[in-house]
Amino acid sequence: MSALSLLHKVFPPPQYMMLQNAGVDISDTSLKYIQFKKANTETPMLDLHQWGDIAIPVGVVNRGVVHDVQKLTEVLKQVKEKCGTEYVRVSLPEERAYLFETTIKRDTPFKEIRGKLEFKLEENVPLSPRDAYFDYDIVANDADDKVLRIAVAVYAKDTINRYYEACLGAGLMPLSFEIEAQAIARASIRNGLMGTHMIVDFGKTRTGIGIVHQGALVYTSTIDIGGAELSTALKTVLGDRAEDEYTAIKNKHGLIGIAGNAKIAAALTQVIDDIKLELETRIHYWHTRSVDRNKRQIQKIVLCGGSSNLAGLPEYLWDELSIPTERAAVWQNAFSLNTYVPPISRVYSYGYATAVGLALKDFTDL
Repeated sequence: MSALSLLHKVFPPPQYMMLQNAGVDISDTSLKYIQFKKANTETPMLDLHQWGDIAIPVGVVNRGVVHDVQKLTEVLKQVKEKCGTEYVRVSLPEERAYLFETTIKRDTPFKEIRGKLEFKLEENVPLSPRDAYFDYDIVANDADDKVLRIAVAVYAKDTINRYYEACLGAGLMPLSFEIEAQAIARASIRNGLMGTHMIVDFGKTRTGIGIVHQGALVYTSTIDIGGAELSTALKTVLGDRAEDEYTAIKNKHGLIGIAGNAKIAAALTQVIDDIKLELETRIHYWHTRSVDRNKRQIQKIVLCGGSSNLAGLPEYLWDELSIPTERAAVWQNAFSLNTYVPPISRVYSYGYATAVGLALKDFTDL
């Protein structure tokens, strides 16, 4: 299945799609980039060619909205310099996306699908077609069904145009713009594995949620709780300390309530319980909203983002939500860790899941 991407048809790229490009994940506080190259022509394995994490000044991007195009341009210029490419694939923030599912007749000619979907925009999102960019993905279903189920992603033009302008100002051509959760799915769900997965991107300032069904992103949501709240909770127990020390405590002790760690675990659990309740609400909504619910049950929760390193987090959510939960294996669709050791350690790899998925776009069908 193709990924949900924006501007691909609005600004169609010519035949340089397979030229070397980089995946660029832009958040409110940092930009992460990944660039792969083919190891050789005889193997599907890739080499990690370039990678990095660049700080974004406070206020340049806020809740996914670019407030200072010029300053973001200066950050993106560093990507061009380090990667030596003019082409990028860029993430779009989940909190600015509108997603909905709809159906059309299975025998609808391909060239007519976009036109039919355009008529359905205003009844599903608070944007008029003239103010929006949208793209769609066909969700795999039984061949004897009379309809095609379509997942549609919509953004305000102004939101995307600001990212586009920043890229052009840096001398970069965006080949596609893509919702974070879809890029994460491309990295963290094994090639060819279908079913239904919940993506939980536990970042510094917020937690992004995506549901991927049959390879298509069909739901997104954002929780305004992130790793910063964990640090605040630790401060109430341990007092003022450096952020690096808080991070080390989260990753080493976390939710593990062993002797001498009970107060820390209790403080952190209060924050995680708030996230758990939000996840429960969305899981219940998802499991009860469709007549086809038996085929759309969430089979696994995949954790990523820098704050997903919290010790005991997968086990805690698995026990509380009764759904298998694991941290993302972000490299699995790029190379085998049995034959190649990437320069990014496992602890830091979870924060690169979006950039990895973007960079994989030319090397996978997802």
